Amino acid sequence: MANPTAAMLVIGDEILSGRTRDTNTHHLAGELTRHGIRLMEVRVVADDQPAIIAALDALRSRWDHVFTSGGIGPTHDDITADAVAAAFGVAIGVRDDARALLAAHYERSGLEFNTARQRMARIPDGAALIDNPISIAPGFTIGNVHVMAGVPTVFEAMVASVLPTLTGGAPLLSQSLQVNRGEGEVAEPFGALAAEFPDLSMGSYPFIRNGAHGTNLVIRGTDGAQVDAAMQRLVALFGRPQ
Repeated sequence: MANPTAAMLVIGDEILSGRTRDTNTHHLAGELTRHGIRLMEVRVVADDQPAIIAALDALRSRWDHVFTSGGIGPTHDDITADAVAAAFGVAIGVRDDARALLAAHYERSGLEFNTARQRMARIPDGAALIDNPISIAPGFTIGNVHVMAGVPTVFEAMVASVLPTLTGGAPLLSQSLQVNRGEGEVAEPFGALAAEFPDLSMGSYPFIRNGAHGTNLVIRGTDGAQVDAAMQRLVALFGRPQ
């Protein structure tokens, strides 16, 4: 059986403006790989409700899971929860269990649980909460969409909460070989090798180091024996790096 698939939707003007560097995609990709879920697509959209809805509808209809990051905080531009509710055609409002979590957190912290902070308890009808041990404000899952915070530490904690609940597949294994030749020199034999192992994914990634051209050749797959066999053939073709 093929491994489950996933997409990621990164939401936020700060990402598109270059003000904030997106590290959540990198983290999610690694965690999904270890869990045996293939990340197939990533999109980045602005804090714009129609854009979020359009991207979400396209992704959730194509892939088994969609993970979102960003836009579930207390400010006026945190509109992800509303957009997700609109995409699923359900109502959204302050939910008692989410409100209780936040109220207790702010009481312990000695901070006012004001109207802005209460916005983080607004959850679409029918959604399940995602635990947030860092700052308490929950994410949520509705359908095949997992809605999470954009702050990296919180996002990572939410991923850790969600992944154990999802059915994965065989972990994606990876081996690589660095060769001191340019891509143009290795392309033909490497392509022929890829054709011999159609169940594996093979990619070439060029680099320049100290003025010399080289290529990292990467073999990926879920069958360890096939990956080993393909790597042995690769070494026979190009030799071990000196």
